[in-house]
Amino acid sequence: MNDIRKKSPGRPRSRASHQAMLKAALELLSEVGFEAMSIEVIAARAGVGKTTIYRRYSSKDQLVADAIESIREEVLIPDTGNLWSDIDALIENAAQITLTPLGKQTVAMIIGSASSNPGFAQIYWEKYLQPRRKSFAVIIERAKTRNEIPTDLDSDLVFDTMSGIMLYALIFPPRESWTTYVRRALSLLLR
Repeated sequence: MNDIRKKSPGRPRSRASHQAMLKAALELLSEVGFEAMSIEVIAARAGVGKTTIYRRYSSKDQLVADAIESIREEVLIPDTGNLWSDIDALIENAAQITLTPLGKQTVAMIIGSASSNPGFAQIYWEKYLQPRRKSFAVIIERAKTRNEIPTDLDSDLVFDTMSGIMLYALIFPPRESWTTYVRRALSLLLR
């Protein structure tokens, strides 16, 4: 007798449980930092079992990266027909996200966690930064097509420079507005 049983897919994943995991991870990241967090503590805070977390995530690094991504708004790539108008739109969008108390706290968590944990840094690079670099490259390519900038301008370098300027100005606020400072610094690069 051949007794082949179909394996049921199990209980469907709960959206509420997933949101509770993300919220718990963010709270703990803020309270105790990445290194002191554990899947056990996240599960207890979220009111779920460890297995519920491990069904979705293979590591704490991936869960935390997803939690951070969950509070980030998607960056819209503007297409105004002008490089500086597109850049201004990006700077304004970044300011609305980053200059809030939660935004500043998130940036501090990301920098602290990524600098002390290469695994987290790699996941954050892949999930958050790389897609945004690729999207930003579209703006630079459009500007090259319109002959607004040299065709050999490296879009990744411009993105990295813009990100660095934004972080620096967040930590050491300039005398002028954050957006004016970032735009002025980028103008040196994009002349």
